[in-house]
Amino acid sequence: MNDVAAGAQTIRKRFGATTALDGVNFEVMAGEIHALVGENGAGKSTLVRILGGVVRPDEGHVTIGGGERYLSSPHDAIAAGIVTIPQELQLVPALSIAENLALGDVPVRRLFGVTAFVDHARMREDARSQLGFFEFTPDPDLPVRQLGFAEQQIVAIAKALRRRCGVLILDEPTAALENREIARLFTVLRRLKSQGTAIVYVSHRLEEIVELADRCTVLRDGRVVALVRRGEFNAANLVQAMTGRAAEQQIIKRATPGDVLMEDTETRTDAIRLRTGEVVGLAGLLGSGTTQVLQRLFGLAPAATTARVNGRLCRLNNPIAAIDSGIGLVPPSRKLGLIMNQSVRDNILLPSLGRLRRAGWINGGAGRRLVAELMEVLDIRPRRPELKVSALSGGNQQKVILAKWLARRVDVLLLDEPTQGIDIAAKAQIHALLRDFAARGGGVLLSSGDLSELANLCDAVLALRHGSVVSRVDRADRLDEERLHEAIVA
Repeated sequence: MNDVAAGAQTIRKRFGATTALDGVNFEVMAGEIHALVGENGAGKSTLVRILGGVVRPDEGHVTIGGGERYLSSPHDAIAAGIVTIPQELQLVPALSIAENLALGDVPVRRLFGVTAFVDHARMREDARSQLGFFEFTPDPDLPVRQLGFAEQQIVAIAKALRRRCGVLILDEPTAALENREIARLFTVLRRLKSQGTAIVYVSHRLEEIVELADRCTVLRDGRVVALVRRGEFNAANLVQAMTGRAAEQQIIKRATPGDVLMEDTETRTDAIRLRTGEVVGLAGLLGSGTTQVLQRLFGLAPAATTARVNGRLCRLNNPIAAIDSGIGLVPPSRKLGLIMNQSVRDNILLPSLGRLRRAGWINGGAGRRLVAELMEVLDIRPRRPELKVSALSGGNQQKVILAKWLARRVDVLLLDEPTQGIDIAAKAQIHALLRDFAARGGGVLLSSGDLSELANLCDAVLALRHGSVVSRVDRADRLDEERLHEAIVA
């Protein structure tokens, strides 16, 4: 094995009464891909933030290149050669590719040895050279916002290497990627590994871990419960290490679809028809228009749409109109669905304040009882409604978004990547909640890039290309991952 690139020794970290990390040891070697897995709340994010200089440990220390280092900020970590690439890429959309790569280290030239100017020609040439390593050759003057997510990710990695990064931390890097883009990313990571870069890979997609990782550290309840090498683990025993129990086959309970609950009243290529008791999926490659369908039905499109919901004609020209029509949206980013600096209670009750008002006053007791009931039903942990929602794990934050729509008693749930970035146990819980919602007479329309999720969960899946529905695959037909892949690429 190569030299230790970075490590964390006997790390302990508490947040109030919660112990996030309890004596954790972790090391990543130069030229190694080391996976970090665990359920939401296991301590992965806290460990990554300590290595990235965002959070300081209460006890223990970080080592880089074998020596102890004090990291008081992300700037310290970057200066020491540790760069973290989060799920939400830290690029400036309006700036060009070359400008994004050069931020913090802009090349300059001097006129007559005095006046400094930005050397745009050198900036472009540097960008071509850096991206050439990844066999990616875009116009360096192209604004980053015009790139797909996978291409933006390559720009972010190239930017990290420009900073002389020796340790690259990737947090759920494939959450928004399709299969061919995942394969491209893996090629990039293996190339970096061969150059001696140490890579910490955080993901809930255990099949990827088995394929990619040289070693895997498993966290549970803030402690390391397993450290295994390639060939010593598979997805099933990773689940057992993460949860403390063997993987269980999820049994999906299906309702018989009933009357039409929601349907477009306009003739359009992306028209939707949803029945009570039905879970319908939207599948497509990046840019296919699945997100736009959900946004349109929630009143977020530039032009209003007209739909019939529960037999009533509704003009969906803004989110308030959609909510009043009985429609709730779970967006792909939890930050778009929650007010992060507010409590769990406030987030759950926000859409329902009108129903809790009596004679001009909010019925606080009724609100507290409703929140307590929903937190119990949805298993939102910890059971502390006064906590800021930002203190919860990703899976529990997702449950809070669902809870607010259940409190509002919506009839239709629209979900965009509902299980992105959450662990296997929380994913199973959310699937069960969606099926239960449908069984009680609701309707669910969801978009997901995980074709196995759609095949397992849905009664039918609509395949989209270029904003149009091109086919429908029903469970009565062969609804499996292979069939869905054929539908979206044909």
